[in-house]
Amino acid sequence: MNRTDDRFLPVLLICAQALVWPGAALVRGAVPSAGALLVAVLVAVVVTAALVLRRNRPVVALLVVVAACALGAGPLPAGATAVLGTAGVGLALFTVAARRDAFTAVLCVLTLTVWQPLYNVSLHGISSRDSLHLALTVLLYAAACGAGVRVRRARRARRAAERLRQRTEAERHRLPAVERRRMERELHDVSAHHLTAVVVTAGAALGLRDRRPELVQEALDFAVGTGREVTRALGAVRAPAPSREDVPSPEERLQDLVAGFRRLDQRVDCEIDPLPDGAVADAAYGIVREALTNVARHAPGARTTVRVRYGDTGTGTDVVVTSSAPPAGAAAHGAGLGGGRGQGFLRSRAREAGGTLVTGPTAEGGWEVRAALPGRTGAPVERSVPRGYRLAQLTAAFGLVVQPLLPLLVVHRGEVLEPGEPVSAGVFFGPLAVAQAVALLWLRRSPRAARGALLALVPLWPVAMSVGHYTGPVLLPLALSLPATCAALVADAARRAAAPSRAGARPPHARAADTAGPSAVGTGTRSRLTSPATWPVRRLVLPVAAVAVHAGAATAAVLDRGTTLPVVAVVAGTTAATALVAGASRWAGTRRGRRERVARGAHQDRLVTWTEEAVRDAWAERRRIAAGLETTVLSRTADMVAEAEAGRLDATADRAREALAAMRALLDAVRDEEAEPALRPQPTLQALDLLAHQCRATGRDVEIRLTDRVPARLPAAVDLAAYHAAETVLAIGGDEPAVVELDADADTLTLTATGVPDTADTAADERLATRVTALGGTLTTGPRGTVRIRLPLAGAPDIEKGQR
Repeated sequence: MNRTDDRFLPVLLICAQALVWPGAALVRGAVPSAGALLVAVLVAVVVTAALVLRRNRPVVALLVVVAACALGAGPLPAGATAVLGTAGVGLALFTVAARRDAFTAVLCVLTLTVWQPLYNVSLHGISSRDSLHLALTVLLYAAACGAGVRVRRARRARRAAERLRQRTEAERHRLPAVERRRMERELHDVSAHHLTAVVVTAGAALGLRDRRPELVQEALDFAVGTGREVTRALGAVRAPAPSREDVPSPEERLQDLVAGFRRLDQRVDCEIDPLPDGAVADAAYGIVREALTNVARHAPGARTTVRVRYGDTGTGTDVVVTSSAPPAGAAAHGAGLGGGRGQGFLRSRAREAGGTLVTGPTAEGGWEVRAALPGRTGAPVERSVPRGYRLAQLTAAFGLVVQPLLPLLVVHRGEVLEPGEPVSAGVFFGPLAVAQAVALLWLRRSPRAARGALLALVPLWPVAMSVGHYTGPVLLPLALSLPATCAALVADAARRAAAPSRAGARPPHARAADTAGPSAVGTGTRSRLTSPATWPVRRLVLPVAAVAVHAGAATAAVLDRGTTLPVVAVVAGTTAATALVAGASRWAGTRRGRRERVARGAHQDRLVTWTEEAVRDAWAERRRIAAGLETTVLSRTADMVAEAEAGRLDATADRAREALAAMRALLDAVRDEEAEPALRPQPTLQALDLLAHQCRATGRDVEIRLTDRVPARLPAAVDLAAYHAAETVLAIGGDEPAVVELDADADTLTLTATGVPDTADTAADERLATRVTALGGTLTTGPRGTVRIRLPLAGAPDIEKGQR
């Protein structure tokens, strides 16, 4: 991120001050005294040093600059510190606003605003009737503070965008590897747990069939049920459900897991605390399952204790599985079935959840698996500024306000206003300028109120000129009130231009209805758009009001002063001049807003492209592993079920061992092969979990919900169109959490997305309309932030299988 080099600004200020004084005095032939030159040099050195170091201590630098200029202005002639006291203070104030919080910046502006008139009173008294220095100074302070606040916000936005870009790019390369590791671990855990249970049960039944023949039939029934469970579980591994609806709690899942091992004649005791859904609960379940599977393999009949303690941030979550030594004479029917990956998968689970894991033998001859996982964490609390610091700020502000009174008492005593003498117009101009500055500071938070306040303050300037008996240039005070309104016009135009455009001035479903007929749009549609006829009117309200108010104030001031020009000429001239300034402000704001929109669009397009690439690569990994899974583990598992149904227990155990061996071979092959980029399949609804994962990586909370009514198999065209519709909706952006829910009835698939920004861009709407109308579906919007898409399941056109 490049930064403008402004290290030479203090030097330029010194040069400008030297030209004003003593340069101008030397040109006129007045040679300053040696004492005055010495004081000016000391002030310049102090101010320059403070401005050079302003980035590290901006508030201290501001105080030093103000104090040095104030103390030096007493013995020095007028103008000796004019540049340093205005531009130098403005530069220091700009740095404060750019590098400190809003409270500090506003406090500095208000303090300087109060300090300035007291400073002038202490030096020159209050007899100057037509002085505009107070209003000019207030405008300078407000402009410096506003520019600093804008720079701070822009810097914060750039940093946030850069962090988001780096996180998205890193996740783009990481997601395929994460998906591969997830499938490897899930394949290992599911296959090892279920198939090992079949081998152990079959081995025990074969060993006891002479004494307990009924165990053979129980083992065969168990093999059939377990084989079907393996098929279902591996199907879930290939296409994990993105929704957590109707999923048992982590505590219930662990209890069911322990109960399953108890049915295998394993003596398991458990102490399980309730756990919240999330990475910690998933890691605890996987660790306990792998540990119990290893006990069933290598130490059948050993007494095992499972303890899961969910603690807070300090104590963490402990997952401990301890087994004793196996009973004497126990046959380990599952020995030799492992592939040596269990320990690595255990540690990877703990590491991905943010914890650690250790394993090792116990003193009693058993084995222990101990994992330390994160505990409950409270919501992050933003660090607030200590009260003592705020009190110190307020004390320093009070001291700075009182400081100008010191020269009045010690160094210089100005003229005293005589009774009955008119008050200077600057006394009225100052509060008006302060009010405009405060309104500008609130322009971002409450734009309508701030604009109304700015326009309401404009007619007060001619009143202040009349009451203060202002005799200077008649249009100068009104020109001072115009920059604040111009700033509001620029901000409004930039905001409107930065919003996504709506080419064609028609909602997408209305355009779709023109091309696809009445069936393309559902009844009762509520558009996100306001009536196109009202757009130009709304955009012109603020500029027309600003021109009218300023032209009226200028006309009143000119006519009050008196002029030989006709009233019509005065009205026309002031209106033309203010309209020209307002038009230039709108033009500048529009250009700035368009640049922001283009930059934001490029950034958003880059994130969308990376998301699509990451999902497609991860989907290719999933499909590649799933293809191998179908031809190896699932086929061997189906053979095992067939042997069990035929009543052949020996063959059932052999097929279970073959399935385990096929699983190990598949895991070995997964790491050696790479998906061909040119043959990446098109993602379908089964890839929605990957899409949600990648969107969360960009900082947006996305939830995917699938109801039980959604068919397991959809028409290919509907499957692809529904996925791309969800992808397009989530690509619109926005900071609000988004929820994509899919439901189905007899002949329609419904996709409902909430949390969609109301100012969605036209290109995204057109893509959605094109995909929906191609299948004869409907696209509706409303209520606020909601998009609903309905796709017919019957009669949908098919596509080539190669596209999948």
